[in-house]
Amino acid sequence: MKSKNMKSLPRWTAITLAAAACALSAGCATPSNPQDPLEKFNRATFAFNDTVDRVALKPAATAYKKVLPGFVQTGVSNFFGNLSDAWSSANNLMQGKGADGATDFMRFAMNSTLGIGGILDIASEAGLQKHNEDFGQTLGVWGIPSGPYLMLPLLGPSTIRDTAALPADLWADPWSYTTPVNVRNIGIGVRAIDQRASVLDASNLFEEAALDRYEFIRDGYLQRRQSRVFDGESGPAKDAPKGESTKGDANPAPASNTQVVPEPATPATESQRK
Repeated sequence: MKSKNMKSLPRWTAITLAAAACALSAGCATPSNPQDPLEKFNRATFAFNDTVDRVALKPAATAYKKVLPGFVQTGVSNFFGNLSDAWSSANNLMQGKGADGATDFMRFAMNSTLGIGGILDIASEAGLQKHNEDFGQTLGVWGIPSGPYLMLPLLGPSTIRDTAALPADLWADPWSYTTPVNVRNIGIGVRAIDQRASVLDASNLFEEAALDRYEFIRDGYLQRRQSRVFDGESGPAKDAPKGESTKGDANPAPASNTQVVPEPATPATESQRK
């Protein structure tokens, strides 16, 4: 079972590296933002992702939110959120945050058992705070610069550093080892729809606003990402490209592209529905 999934890793690595290479080759024009030297490529990818969202993902998320009861949606979000806690724990430990790492591990253990496989979020009720950490954040804490902003096909907003970290996040996703394959693929689709549904109301608001949605999503993502790497505190200036703020974002704009499938490995956007 594991060997089959390990064989799929190079394919994801090739996809992310190919996207980065294409972006670098397309970034010849003078950018309007120093954080986004690949803007021409990124805008083209954004337009593609937006079409996919309007045609498929958003309608599916809208139906999902209208048809399924709230408690079912919460259970789905909790289940996939629980799977990410184990990798979040490992990243916290790699970042030297032992207490947070232990908390995430305890969350995973408690919810996986008492929480019926993570469907119930018993750990939050017990006061164990959830942390969303991925390998891109770990690389940032280690001092690796974020590099230029990069819009990935289907996967959405990223940076060169986070794109390089993506294969590790995919490898560490427990769901990627689920068999049979058709069940795994259904789960990936359900998780994407659930995450899209969780930001449906917010996305509807700014889609109607008179603004450049590409810039809004880019700037919000970069601010929130910088804040998450340094836990809301000011980070070293070397991590930020020229013109990028290193201060924690007190009121970040929505960080996820509303038309794309969220990060598949760590889904760090699992929101708890009230």
